[in-house]
Amino acid sequence: MRFLGLLSFLLLATPATAQKDSYTYKSDDPNGIGKWYMGREIAHVMGFQGMFWLERPERETEERTTRLLENMEISETNDIADIGAGSGYHVFKMAQLAPKGTIYAVDIQDEMLAALKIKKEERKVANVEIVKGGETTVNLPANSVDKVLIVDVYHEMNFPVEMMASIKAALRPEGKLYLIEYRGEDPKVPIKRLHKMTEAQAVKEMKATGFQLEQNIDNLPWQHCMVFVKQ
Repeated sequence: MRFLGLLSFLLLATPATAQKDSYTYKSDDPNGIGKWYMGREIAHVMGFQGMFWLERPERETEERTTRLLENMEISETNDIADIGAGSGYHVFKMAQLAPKGTIYAVDIQDEMLAALKIKKEERKVANVEIVKGGETTVNLPANSVDKVLIVDVYHEMNFPVEMMASIKAALRPEGKLYLIEYRGEDPKVPIKRLHKMTEAQAVKEMKATGFQLEQNIDNLPWQHCMVFVKQ
């Protein structure tokens, strides 16, 4: 009976549960929250006060945002979630590319959601849905999206295991996750260390939550464009 009880426990202990237990805490970098996951300190969230930086006119030149959207191969019927959508820099461009689909603009900050609402109303965009996410969930229905876009946000998620489980549930079986992060391997990228990620670190963390790297499209000036699919 003791053996059967142990076996039942092992069957119920999922990989996600094991990863939750791996969060550790120590202070190291003023740009971090003192919480670590798989050898990486989680960075502070960029507050709504940095909204102007998201909308800076030189962003296209610095990041080639048009090329990023081309990498996503968006079809007119795609349903797409932008996680950490901010003020909607990518959201409304994707809405034009997928007029018969739905773009879910997910953010956790009320000020960002307010900015999204204003833009949606001013531009009279019908296929954008604004969603308030949480620290552990994106608050999207299961199997609701074909593509997920996460631009320079994953490294700031306080609960990456739980968030990725929520994203995985929302992504359709053949869906794709586009993880965009400033290249941690390149010291010339002018971004603070904790706000960058290496491909190796991203692959390690995504694998732990049930995703595998399909390709890393190496055509952006500063960022990885990593495409993940469900394992």
